Amino acid sequence: MPTILDGAVIAAAIRQEVAGEVRALGRQGVRPGLAAVLVGNVAASEIYVRSKVQTCADLGIYSELITPPESVTTEEMLDLVAALNDRDEIDGILIQLPLPAHVDAKAVLDAVSPAKDVDGLHPVNAGRLQAGRPALAPCTPAGIIQILQRSGIPIAGRHAVVVGRSDIVGKPVAMLLLHQNATVTICHSKTRDLGAITRQADILVAAIGRAGFITPEMVKPGATIIDVGINRISEQTEFDSFFAGDAKREAAFVKRGSTIVGDVHPKAFEHAGAYTPVPGGVGPLTIAMLMANTVCAAKMRRGL
Repeated sequence: MPTILDGAVIAAAIRQEVAGEVRALGRQGVRPGLAAVLVGNVAASEIYVRSKVQTCADLGIYSELITPPESVTTEEMLDLVAALNDRDEIDGILIQLPLPAHVDAKAVLDAVSPAKDVDGLHPVNAGRLQAGRPALAPCTPAGIIQILQRSGIPIAGRHAVVVGRSDIVGKPVAMLLLHQNATVTICHSKTRDLGAITRQADILVAAIGRAGFITPEMVKPGATIIDVGINRISEQTEFDSFFAGDAKREAAFVKRGSTIVGDVHPKAFEHAGAYTPVPGGVGPLTIAMLMANTVCAAKMRRGL
């Protein structure tokens, strides 16, 4: 029976540790601060950002939610970022994506000071990560490493296969695994005979953004599977292809009109030694690591 890697439990432990660090910094007269910038009125983004702000409050981190209108221009966003870069009480700047199509998202993200880039997306932090130097790492990849380490899953000497090459997950998690002495292979949509490679993986990270893309025959028996995907499905035929016979899940699907599936087909988990479920696996770690990065940024900026 495979072990389920419960991200919520690990995230709770990290949040508790972060709260302790915040209290310790408070005794030195320092309170970490996070500014979250949410443009327009995207319901899903609003819920997600407000949960980040609430987590800050729970842990004692100062936070501000800044909500420019949908009509905001690139120049206005750049001015806002410049002002936040200059504010000493703000240690982390979070630009919630996606931005409106008329805003140059790359220019806005690049304008964030690397020292305050708590999403770890700035090219300077990407370069530091590659060089193995102290850096703010992207939250989801950093959370994946925490899941593996805190679950007692060896990384050194293991073959890790990452399916997906995005700047947000695929590339940075490959680099973090490499720094933990794994042998790393990065695959993507153009990889030939993908299954032959994924079947070699002791640790398989699925981050390609396609529902159920990793099928049972692509998994090495006993492998650890980290499923990063969050894909919403709403068609009955699609539901049946993933969850046929799961009466409880089907009842919830009928009631809500949709359900979530990862990048790994649920049947593939039966071959694993351990795996992260969707939801409840990698997801909870993302906000926890954002909090950890904010505290880290506060320390690094002050040389603590």
